[in-house]
Amino acid sequence: MQKRYRWIALNQLDENLSQLKPLLNTQRPPNGWIRAIRETLGMTARQLAARLGVSPPRITRLEADEMEGKLTLNTVKRTAEALDCVFVYGFVPKTSLKNIVKTQALKVAASQIGYVSHTMQLENQKPSDELLKQEIEIVVEEILKEWPRTLWNKTNETGK
Repeated sequence: MQKRYRWIALNQLDENLSQLKPLLNTQRPPNGWIRAIRETLGMTARQLAARLGVSPPRITRLEADEMEGKLTLNTVKRTAEALDCVFVYGFVPKTSLKNIVKTQALKVAASQIGYVSHTMQLENQKPSDELLKQEIEIVVEEILKEWPRTLWNKTNETGK
């Protein structure tokens, strides 16, 4: 994706994902979604098995596998359809995608400026904390403008 379109795409995706924020408070039922929905519908394991075209013991295993996080997305989707539900899959950022990128740029900038500051300190030329803060802000702006492919390289965060 071209750099000039990244912020547009990021803002659009952020807007779409923000609609999912209310789901963050939704707790999985104690026995899992499959069993909770199946039982709430009044459907037996045998009936769900027939709808899925599997044996009844497979439903017991399916419900246990859900609790252990061992189900494939395809299996969950097929099971949801058998329960007349829609399986929704997605990622919801803890803050926002924009904030994640800015935080990473700040880590990279702080690492770069920290390395230079350390070198200058060894030469008895350590800049003031205020000057360091200003330089970090400038570097963050440059990083966000350029949005380099190396932004997420682990070495950017450590300065190594």
